Amino acid sequence: MLSVTGKGRLVNGLLFLLLLGLGVLMLYPFLWMISVSLERTSNIAVPFPPRLIPEQFSLFNYKLVFENGVLFKTYANSAIISLFSVLLSVSSALLAGYAFSRGEFRGKKFLFFAVLATMMIPFEARLIPMFSMFNDLGMINTKYPLIFPAIINALGIVLVKQYFDRLPEGLRESAKIDGANEFTIFFRIFAPLTGPITATLAILAFQDSWNSFLWPLVVINDQDMKTVPLFLSSFSSENGSRLVGVTMATAAMSILPIVVVFLFLQKYIIRSIALSGLKGE
Repeated sequence: MLSVTGKGRLVNGLLFLLLLGLGVLMLYPFLWMISVSLERTSNIAVPFPPRLIPEQFSLFNYKLVFENGVLFKTYANSAIISLFSVLLSVSSALLAGYAFSRGEFRGKKFLFFAVLATMMIPFEARLIPMFSMFNDLGMINTKYPLIFPAIINALGIVLVKQYFDRLPEGLRESAKIDGANEFTIFFRIFAPLTGPITATLAILAFQDSWNSFLWPLVVINDQDMKTVPLFLSSFSSENGSRLVGVTMATAAMSILPIVVVFLFLQKYIIRSIALSGLKGE
């Protein structure tokens, strides 16, 4: 019979193999995308059966993507939009989350429930009113319609409120005894403690802005204003034939910034998850 230690090792080993298999399963589409993008003849016929190692290794598809310089312009558009969207989204979420967590004002619960209710409204229901509003303001075919909606980040507000709820109330009380006002308490005491949740919100906001397709498709018609997802969609079909290799190469380049941002900020996300289980005394 196996001992308790032996059973524990067996269970851990089985869990490791299960997680390894799931990890490989989830990575396979990404690896196949890279393989197809490096296949010289993938624009003529999609490699079948799917294989991870190209038969005719070539950077031809990447040369097609970079040759006219449009990718760099769309990268710049998406980078500017994503940067300002992240700044607005994170800033508003931190301020609103602190107000709902530590603030004392009339109607706080009602307003918080109203914020939660906005999460139940699908984007498709808000699309036409938003388009009409920005059209009346003369902002169609500009970056503003892609940036300003990030000010309202209901999920971020909820996450920040929960994060602040778990921080010790004694920090705020001590500062108030010393005569600090709410702005001083937030910026000098609580804001420096928000690194983990700020990193989490930044990644979520960046990913949402960078990958957005439907809203930019509605409000952007100018070729010079296209974002990376719109540029990617233009490679899906050309002259009636699907350019699979070029599309996969563009897709690989489009997700690169998200991977880089996640690799740099992943330790803060793990710390945020760990702190979510701690309760302030």
